[in-house]
Amino acid sequence: MADSLPTANSVKGHPESLKNTILETGAGATQNFEPTKRICAHLNAFHAYAHEPHRAVEANHYCAHLNDDVRQCILYDSPEAGARIIGIEYMIKPHLYETLPAEERRLWHSHVFEVKSGMLIMPTPKALPEAVWEVAENKEMEQVVELYGKVYHLWQTDRGDKLPLGEPQLMTSFTSPDQFDMEKMVGERDQKFGTNYKAKAEKRKYIKEPEIHPGTCFGNVGNEARQTDSIFYRRRRYVEGQVARQREQVISMS
Repeated sequence: MADSLPTANSVKGHPESLKNTILETGAGATQNFEPTKRICAHLNAFHAYAHEPHRAVEANHYCAHLNDDVRQCILYDSPEAGARIIGIEYMIKPHLYETLPAEERRLWHSHVFEVKSGMLIMPTPKALPEAVWEVAENKEMEQVVELYGKVYHLWQTDRGDKLPLGEPQLMTSFTSPDQFDMEKMVGERDQKFGTNYKAKAEKRKYIKEPEIHPGTCFGNVGNEARQTDSIFYRRRRYVEGQVARQREQVISMS
């Protein structure tokens, strides 16, 4: 039945009607959008499924500060008009992360590898020289490298879903280039944005690498955050166990 439905903008459903387009334009000019006006940064990086870490998804983060210690980001599958919201991410400073219970800390990840490898970028605005923007980008990276993130994806676009199906998926970050095809995936991303992750990694060498708390999604080894696949699969078993317990609780309450 669903296969017979039309698809518009990579989503099941009919193209937006002229009526809705006109209403959308009018509403955009008159309504209050204060929460989204707080967005102050566009970041691009890749997330891995915590239970299936060899699956990676590119995510465009549109982030705002809740205060000096907490950020919240809306995740889209592209930076273009009509992009799909695929998830959310919260970022917190280390002193807040350290207050979390051990079970909660396992749901968060470090941004050290993302920053130091050049994988995490703040795309350059059009008509602005790369060298000028890079100064601002590096200032942002100096802050993000210390943050811990908690990410859930709601739409598995990487498997071709035309609607947001299934349960929210806990995501995490890569901690080593040998955990995925970095050359291909990040290289293709760089071509789209006209950037170079290897050059960025060189220019970010001066950024101090903070100590990563061992309670994160994949912990850290020798403060280098280089993990083996065995840790990935331990994390997978932990997530599957959490899901099973939640289902048992729902069944017992019904």
